[in-house]
Amino acid sequence: MSELGQRLKQARLEKRMSLDDLQEATKIRTRYLEAIEEENYKVLPGSFYVRAFIKSYAEAVGLDPNEVLNMYQGTVPAAPPEPTVETIRTPRRNSARSTDRLSKWASTIMVVSFVLLIAAIVYYFVVVNNKGDSSGAINEPNRLTDTADPNATSVPSPAPGSGGGATATTTPTPTPTPSATPTPTPTPGGALTLVNSSNSLDNYTAVGGKLDITVTAAGTQCWYRVDSFPNNSKKMEKQGTLKQGETETFSLTTTAQIRVGAANAAKITVNGQELNVGDASNPKNIKITLQPQP
Repeated sequence: MSELGQRLKQARLEKRMSLDDLQEATKIRTRYLEAIEEENYKVLPGSFYVRAFIKSYAEAVGLDPNEVLNMYQGTVPAAPPEPTVETIRTPRRNSARSTDRLSKWASTIMVVSFVLLIAAIVYYFVVVNNKGDSSGAINEPNRLTDTADPNATSVPSPAPGSGGGATATTTPTPTPTPSATPTPTPTPGGALTLVNSSNSLDNYTAVGGKLDITVTAAGTQCWYRVDSFPNNSKKMEKQGTLKQGETETFSLTTTAQIRVGAANAAKITVNGQELNVGDASNPKNIKITLQPQP
């Protein structure tokens, strides 16, 4: 141990300070303090820190720091390159900032997706479900009823080997014609009365036995649907898309509701009375409540 290290250690012992006490006072690690006393400067981070640590050591034990530094300068004229400074570094916050940025992006995407989902649901229930398939609905298949003539009789073929090849002629027995049951004449429908009206729904009343409804496509095409209400239960009569000039007619004996995809593309007549559906391109609903005759 040289004069500088011996002098620093002697001063520390005179102050009755252990290396741990000196570490607490100077905030310098114990192994660095031991290296200074032993003048093993290679352990220290570098020449700058060697001078700073020696100065702090001298001040802590009551020595003149300038005098001690001069002794160090005379003992070690040029310090060799030393290892990288061993310091306690604060972790960078790049990862934290990146995490915060990703969290904000994820929150924004979730909010936008939620808003788009709500908009899609509202559009479906308000527009599509109300208007129907304006591009062309699948028409309800026409139902054909095959009726057989109850008075038709079959002529049997001649039995093989009947001889002479002559064809037997069978005279059908005349069947008595049943008396026709008189068909009751339906009560003609009465005039319509507008009860109330809004942008998409008009309510009418009609007094009479039936409703004769005619729906005509006044534009290039028109989607329509007609519902009846037998026994207070809703029943779809028919729906489809009419091309320009095409017409569908209905004869109902219950309350009816008529729905068209575009008001300005339809012409509606009930009991010979043309209804004013307006000239808007929005869907239109018309409900006609059939009331019994007084």
